[in-house]
Amino acid sequence: MARITKEERRDGIISVALKLFSEKGFYITTIPDIAQKVGMSVGNFYNYFKSKDILAKELVLYISEYIGSRIREINEQDISTEEKIYEIVSMYFNMAQERSEMIEYFLRVYLSNREVFREGCEGMICVSAFVTEMMIFFDEGVESGDLHDQDFFSAFGLFMGYLGGMVFLFGEKILPEPLENYKESISLNIYNALKKR
Repeated sequence: MARITKEERRDGIISVALKLFSEKGFYITTIPDIAQKVGMSVGNFYNYFKSKDILAKELVLYISEYIGSRIREINEQDISTEEKIYEIVSMYFNMAQERSEMIEYFLRVYLSNREVFREGCEGMICVSAFVTEMMIFFDEGVESGDLHDQDFFSAFGLFMGYLGGMVFLFGEKILPEPLENYKESISLNIYNALKKR
């Protein structure tokens, strides 16, 4: 039987913690809960993460890297800005269905418990991988003449507001149709709101 590497064990902790934090909440979930689900002692858990707050920050970095790498792949494609918007929307909606714990964690833990992320996650430090790729997307869209030049945070807020709102409605089971059915209309709405007039 193959031994589990330290990296595999760390990935296991991250995966379990994401699920528990997003399902039960940050404060209700304890380190013993996580350790038990992973199949390790609490003492051994501390060899990987020194505290629950440190683990919480690592999870935000992990999600940011994950989303950032997917957007980087889209940014590198030789397609129009409008097509890139559709691809980003598709990626995000697919993630909401296939890796929902990531979106849930981001919306329900990171954005709702800012006091946990004060030290070491100030501003956009913990989400910089994701935000940087969105900056590149907007810069290239403006440079190509597809998007109008505007304040990054206004454009970013508009884009993520659409995605976050739809994923929230999906998670609350309010949408009358599957999330998949909204990709075209949401992409078009975002493009129309950002395009150069």
